[in-house]
Amino acid sequence: MRAAPSVVPTLDDLQHFGWRAAAACAGLPPEVVFARKAADAAPALLACSRCPVLRQCEESVAPAESWFDGVSAGRLWRNGRPVNLERGRRSRSVSTAASTSASTSTSTSVPAKNDD
Repeated sequence: MRAAPSVVPTLDDLQHFGWRAAAACAGLPPEVVFARKAADAAPALLACSRCPVLRQCEESVAPAESWFDGVSAGRLWRNGRPVNLERGRRSRSVSTAASTSASTSTSTSVPAKNDD
């Protein structure tokens, strides 16, 4: 069995692995590339940001047609559907802001009225 391609693909790598040899994620472990959670997939998503073969990756994997789980073409997929990575961040920041606002409003006290 052949080893995974080196970081800089050689001509031999390109001939054996095709476009996959040039993929930025080529050296990443499978549990990162096929992760279902954004935190676990972060290294693969970062690799995609500098990958020269995104189009070939999406065409080959066809994530929407194959119920794919993992990272393909710069996106995290779960059951063949792209995962909205912004939704989780936005809801956490909104809930954090709401809890901060609530704690600020409950800690404000009104001085008692003195009728002397």
